[in-house]
This record gives sequence, C-alpha cells and structure tokens, in this order.
Amino acid sequence: MKERLAGQHIVLFESRMEQELSALVRRHGGVPVCVPAVVERRRRAGEELAALLDTLPARNAPPAFVFSTGVGARALFDEARALDRAPELLDAVQRGGAICRGPKAVAALYREGIGASLKAASPYTTAELVEALDTLSLLGTTLVLVHYGERNEVLVEALIARGAAPLELLVYGWELPEDTTPLARAVESLITGEFSAAAFTSQIQARHLMQIADRLGRRAALVEAFRSRVVVAAVGPTCARVLEELGIPPHVVPASPKMGPMVDALVAQLVLRSAA
Repeated sequence: MKERLAGQHIVLFESRMEQELSALVRRHGGVPVCVPAVVERRRRAGEELAALLDTLPARNAPPAFVFSTGVGARALFDEARALDRAPELLDAVQRGGAICRGPKAVAALYREGIGASLKAASPYTTAELVEALDTLSLLGTTLVLVHYGERNEVLVEALIARGAAPLELLVYGWELPEDTTPLARAVESLITGEFSAAAFTSQIQARHLMQIADRLGRRAALVEAFRSRVVVAAVGPTCARVLEELGIPPHVVPASPKMGPMVDALVAQLVLRSAA
C-alpha cells in the first residue's frame, strides 16, 4: 500500500490538522506539501456576550445555543472565562440546550461538561442542521447562534423564516495568512503540473486560493489545471459545492466527510488515473 502513490506530490491546504493529514498521504506513498490557506483569528466578543448574559435573568425561558463548530464553542467559553462569567454561560447553555452542527462542537462542549441536546446528522452541513432544528417548535423562540468563521446567512434566513429570533455571535474569523507567498507559489505549481492532486478540507480554503489566483491574474489557468490535470478532493458536500461554484468540480468527495476517507478515495482515484 505504501507504494500506491509512488511519490506523487499532493498539495494540502489544511492548517489545524496538517500533520495528521500529511501522515495519511505519506502512508500511501505520496509526498504531502502543506500550504495553509486559512488562519482562524479570535474576535473580541466580550461586550456582546456580557450583554447577552445580562438579559438572561429577565427572560421567561433561556434561549437555546446553536454551535456550528468546536472552535466557536471553545472561543465562546474562553470569552466567558475572560469576563469571569463562565459559570453563568455554563448554566445558560445547560438550561437552554445546546444544538450542534457536527461532532467537533459536541466534543468541545463535552470538555465544558455539557451534553448536546440536539445534533445534526452526517454530513453535518447547514442543511442537516436546519433539518434537526425543524424537529423543534421555533416560532417566537430566541436562539443564540454561534457562527463559524463568517456569518452563515443561509442559516440565519432559515431561522427567521421559521419564526425564530436569532441572536448572532461571531467569535472568530477566517482570514488569509499574513504571508500569502506560499499560496502564490502553490498556484503556479498547480498550473505547471508539479502537483498530481489537491485536497481541500474546507470551503474557505478554496475561496482563498482562488482569491490569490485572482490577484496574480492566473485564475483561468488555475481552473484549467484543476479541470484537466490535477485531481481535486473535497472533504464533504459543502466544500464540494463551493468548488463547483468556483468552476472546479471535485473528482473526489468521500461518503463520510472526514480526512481519512477523503485520502483513501483520493488515492484510489490517482491509482485509477495512473492505470488508464
């Protein structure tokens, strides 16, 4: 198995778990090249959180909290600890309930001593989260929506359409790395054929890569490389949808939205292409 990729170079845009993803590629005989495309930066939300906590005693019923990511859950509790109000937040989430989009949010809350009251089904996209919320009576209810790295307008509109009143918190943001030179080099290397495949583990990675290609005036050439020579892997359906919108239909989307199945499917596709 270790020789299946025979030294083919795979570009990875993951940042938080780049070592784990690189190890999966090496296990199959590939050469991983990590070019992080996203930096997650905390945003100060202390004033918003304090204002929310201040209103809780006057509410007839505590609001439920909707967590889109584990990063967001951790950041929210870190903000509460900085305010010396973590016990209040813990009590509020326990009484109102925690609704989680995916397993990372569930795990983050578990570390705070909180169990999820409602979970979205796999593959853990906004669509599955909305389906889970449809099991609740939302008319006239207040939900505290802890966003991922940007405002989830689709989710906000879905909640409002169902009669809910979302209170939105954005506790961290997705940003480009300060030094985008490695991303610029990756664009050129993809165009010149130095990489056999590219693996995207979030939709924002794809958007940032294309942003850099636009700056370089190389968007058309990069899209052509992806469509003609480079095998493109997306970790899940949300990432795949954004790639398609960018003009890059992925060749690989695993049934289970996790890195291991993505790499396995990518390897199978590369082996199939090499044998053709």
